[in-house]
Amino acid sequence: MQKFCVLGGGGFIGTNLILRLRDQGADLRAFGHPPTFPETVPGVAWTTGEFDDTEALWRCIDGCDVVYHLMGGSVPGKADADKVGDLRRSVENTVRMLEAARGGGIGKIVFVSSGGTVYGITDRLPIQENMPTDPITAYGVSRLAIEKYLNLYRHQYGIDYTILRVSNPFGEYQTARQGQGLVATLLICAFTGRRFEMWGDGTTIRDYVYVGDVTNALLAAAHPRLPERVFNIGSGTGIDVNEMICLVEAVVGQPITCLRRPSRPVDVPASVLDVSRAGALLGWRPTYAMPDALDRTARWMKAFLAKETARGI
Repeated sequence: MQKFCVLGGGGFIGTNLILRLRDQGADLRAFGHPPTFPETVPGVAWTTGEFDDTEALWRCIDGCDVVYHLMGGSVPGKADADKVGDLRRSVENTVRMLEAARGGGIGKIVFVSSGGTVYGITDRLPIQENMPTDPITAYGVSRLAIEKYLNLYRHQYGIDYTILRVSNPFGEYQTARQGQGLVATLLICAFTGRRFEMWGDGTTIRDYVYVGDVTNALLAAAHPRLPERVFNIGSGTGIDVNEMICLVEAVVGQPITCLRRPSRPVDVPASVLDVSRAGALLGWRPTYAMPDALDRTARWMKAFLAKETARGI
């Protein structure tokens, strides 16, 4: 039986991945901050710690066949406000982990990068993995730097890895508490009557992918020695903010009031990923239709908000 470790297992994607691995009976460990939803992950061997605690981190990942690297320095909206801190928390700590792994002890690293930020502004869509990477945000620069270090350590020390450039994920266990996740934010606004803060005119296009599809991709990426190491993971379809507002309103049955703000220079006008490489080499394709994915997410969010209200939060 393979041994898995999920770094950043307490987050949105990490929670969903742990649930899938646990359901499959995997030998599973997790590392990071305490889980956001501890009631969903009972029995998981959990090591609570910060990413810069290299000794505790190594004790958790040593002997694992697959290490999922989901830890980050910050979220996209906050990385530019603290570029040095983001660099230290994400890139520097990843390099420390790779230094510890030089002598062996782990089989493979699967890193969740950012398909929405590492490419920057492109001249054509959809974006393929071999297109230029010119990020215009500190978050995108950090994600890309980690990708390059993974390649360096593979070349120098033989550490196997796979990179998934995930577009804009949404789904259950995404709470938008750190200002990340358009779908989660819109659902909260629809259910609570809060105004949605819109940056720009709502024509920014993104590739939204359901977390169930992301989890499937993470499982597929665990296979050793794949012929390629970088894969786009998205829906392959672009939706602008105005259209997503309409979709969420239709699912919830409530209008969303918008508070319009000026556009921001850190926002790429359009990002849609070409996912054909993942289809050909991972055997992965997005399988959840948007209406079904939004409905699943809305039902979870409604229940989550009800619990928060009952607890007085």
